[in-house]
Amino acid sequence: MNAQFSKPKRFGEILDHTFRLSKNRFKDFFLIFLVLLGPVYLLQALIELAAGVSFFRTVGTGETWFEGIINSFSGELSAEPGQEVNLAAEMGTGLIGLITMILTPIAQAAILFSLNHMRKNEDYSVKLVLKEAFSRFWPVIGSSILFYLIVFGLIFIPVVSGIFAGVFGAAFLEPGVGIIVTVIILFLVFALIIAYLLTRWSFYLGAAAIEQDAPGLGRSWRLTKKRVFTIIGLYIVFGLIIGIVNTAFEFTFGLVLGNSVLYGMIINVVTLFTSMLGAVAFGVIFFDLKTRHDADDLNEMIDDYTTI
Repeated sequence: MNAQFSKPKRFGEILDHTFRLSKNRFKDFFLIFLVLLGPVYLLQALIELAAGVSFFRTVGTGETWFEGIINSFSGELSAEPGQEVNLAAEMGTGLIGLITMILTPIAQAAILFSLNHMRKNEDYSVKLVLKEAFSRFWPVIGSSILFYLIVFGLIFIPVVSGIFAGVFGAAFLEPGVGIIVTVIILFLVFALIIAYLLTRWSFYLGAAAIEQDAPGLGRSWRLTKKRVFTIIGLYIVFGLIIGIVNTAFEFTFGLVLGNSVLYGMIINVVTLFTSMLGAVAFGVIFFDLKTRHDADDLNEMIDDYTTI
């Protein structure tokens, strides 16, 4: 087994391992996302062009250049012929979003298979790991849909509860104070609960793809035992890095190009990169948890054997 995967890692070691893998295997990892999502993003660009969106630069209505750029993102385009986005384009964008939601977990699974081959010191190719990922298509997609439904439920219920609690609190306290205090307290409580639960279940994908244990929620719960707050910290760090990179490119190119087709293509390429980085980080954390858990199981077996 590869020495980089064979021992449990500390917080900083996981970050370092993720960035080194992303750098050393960039071609393979990026190609996985490009093969699966590249054609989808190209189709999105063609739909926007067919709808009349400018390829190089789009400016909306406004008295100043900056207002025009901002309005291009809010849909207030200038009244030039063929520049309004029609209903067909909106439906096409929705379809693109649906396809992306389906193919993204498959790309993440292919990254997991790549890391698993590296972990075992086995040779692999992009074609091989894509084939392995698609061999687990239905378990991965089914598990992802279940997880998405859980996420929706965990977010929807607190929102509704917060609204009712705010109204109830306003009936007994001063309206401003009652609503604000109640909503803030409930938000913090529910945010902690949601973060904890989603972290415990978030590694379902690794179990469904690598261990063939769909939907994988129970396996994820066991793997994350005693590591929840460390994982949340890692999620926050990687989320900040990915968010900063995305925001920097969106702001920079948005000011120059507006909401044009070229702008969308550039942002989609950046999204491929950040999605790849996130998938690698997820894989490194998953196999670290797996190493820790398997080592604990082995120690328990040894203890049981010596006791007998």
